[in-house]
Amino acid sequence: MITSEFELELITKALIRGQANRVKTLTILAIENGIDPRTVIDKALMPGMHEIGEQFRDKAIYISDVLISSRAMHAGLHVLKPLLMNPQQSSVGKVVIGTVAGDLHDIGKNLIVMMFCASGLEVIDLGIDVQPEDFAQAIIDHQPDILAMSAMLTTTLGMMSETIRELNRLDLRNKVKIIIGGSPTTQEFARAINADGFAADVVKAVDLAIKLVK
Repeated sequence: MITSEFELELITKALIRGQANRVKTLTILAIENGIDPRTVIDKALMPGMHEIGEQFRDKAIYISDVLISSRAMHAGLHVLKPLLMNPQQSSVGKVVIGTVAGDLHDIGKNLIVMMFCASGLEVIDLGIDVQPEDFAQAIIDHQPDILAMSAMLTTTLGMMSETIRELNRLDLRNKVKIIIGGSPTTQEFARAINADGFAADVVKAVDLAIKLVK
């Protein structure tokens, strides 16, 4: 008998190998076998991308390999997304989210957007390479409860503090809670730039957002 742990492990291995079609097929099978969509994300897709990140950091693979595995990740998310969305669920709060200026990474952000929506949050996704003034304008336009900023590059961390300075300049900082995330961010950095919170992973990001809106 094939266990759920084995099914999830197969998805992880396929993702690391960049086998998009196999990840999609295995994800469908996992759902058909009763595995919860969030479990597939937490126990299969995220561990796979974490391993890819470690290999890239150790220079064991190239950026092209990361992109291929990212495509496999998206194949799995494509299957899971409609299962996580609940259009009948009333909104518990509103979030503006984006990857900061100079950073083109969106896999982690897109995953968090999906999980935010699944948790009943209304999400305005500004995309990637978002300038401080664009974050500020979105707060004016949408009046969210939370601003969520993502960065995957150490070189773009400064844009988070720059965005907060822009919000202070426009007297917007006290109108919104700010959370940050991404591999180079830390709780200490969040405190240093006067953010309201930091999340190390998707599950913690959702928990933090729900806590802040309540």
